[in-house]
Amino acid sequence: MIIAEFVAVIIIAYLLGSIPFGLIIGKVSKGIDITKYGSGKTGGTNVMRAAGTKAGILTIALDIGKAAGAVLLATVIVAPGVLSIGGVNLYYWQVAQVLAGLAVLAGHNWPIFSKFKGGRGVAAFFGTLLPIFPPAAIFGGEVLAVTALNSRYMSLASIIALIATWCLLVPMTIAYNLAPIYLAYSLAATALIIYQHRGNIRRLQQGTEPRLGEKGQQIS
Repeated sequence: MIIAEFVAVIIIAYLLGSIPFGLIIGKVSKGIDITKYGSGKTGGTNVMRAAGTKAGILTIALDIGKAAGAVLLATVIVAPGVLSIGGVNLYYWQVAQVLAGLAVLAGHNWPIFSKFKGGRGVAAFFGTLLPIFPPAAIFGGEVLAVTALNSRYMSLASIIALIATWCLLVPMTIAYNLAPIYLAYSLAATALIIYQHRGNIRRLQQGTEPRLGEKGQQIS
């Protein structure tokens, strides 16, 4: 029974993550296909460059919301119970939250509704952290905002915020007795999202990474 519930959590979270808000907002606000501009990603940064700041901020907010919703919904779907893994006892809802987090990230990055062309998962990741441990999500968002405003590089700010958030979660896991599975989830998600930024990292090293405020050029 619990296996079926976990499968349901994964499927629903993936489908929620697959909702391409950036693509929808680009078409509604500017009549453009956001995947044909700039990086070709559907995340808030590319929407901001191609369709404007307001459209980008709305995309980020909706991506955070769908991810948080997926994790919250996971706790409703599964029945009460305890799972023992390697001598560590975990509540079913904790496992469900992590499965939902991974699935919603997969859906956001490789959405079935837009030919598997999605974003990089930064906003979605912080969205998943909101129901799990809000202080970490808020801290990460603050680090991202401050770094982005000072460096003008959203990619650099995202990477620094991800690493800083995980570093915060290490002592917080001990201090607040958080389930270790959340720390493992955050590390896996951080590694995935940084991998998704591999092209940005190369451009940062070469000095060719676009800064905030620069318009996204149409892909020929």
